[in-house]
Formats: sequence, C-alpha cells, structure tokens
Amino acid sequence: MGIAWGSFGIVSLVSLAAGVAVVVLLAVALVGLSARAKQPVGGPTDGAKPGLSPAAGTAVAAVCLLAVVAIVGYGLYVIVS
Repeated sequence: MGIAWGSFGIVSLVSLAAGVAVVVLLAVALVGLSARAKQPVGGPTDGAKPGLSPAAGTAVAAVCLLAVVAIVGYGLYVIVS
C-alpha cells in the first residue's frame, strides 16, 4: 500500500486555496459592511476619502457571503457524497 503523492499534493493545494479564499471573502464582506457605519473610525477630519456607499457596501458583502456559503456548501457536499 502506497501513498499517491500527486493526489495528496493536489488535495493539499485545493484545501489551502479554499481556506484562503474563505478568509479573504469574509474580510472583504466585513469591509463592505463597515461602509454602513455612520461615522468612520478615524473621524470626519482624518483626511480619508469616503469609502463605498452603504448600498454598494451591502451588495459587496452579500456577494462575498454568498460565495463563502457556496464554497462551504460544496465542501460539505463533497465530504458527504
């Protein structure tokens, strides 16, 4: 009985990529949701340009969270089947 190192490497790379993708998508979703804040963290005089509009931020967050749900759902489907 031997180990299929090629398959092991592919599974490891796909797992790493999926894990990084989930973390990045969640981070972008949180940035999008932060656009709904009434006052930026730095205050009105910090010199930063305004970020996304609240509607655009919510849309970005929704798309990112749906992508996360799709990735996790597909992973569970692959495990169960």
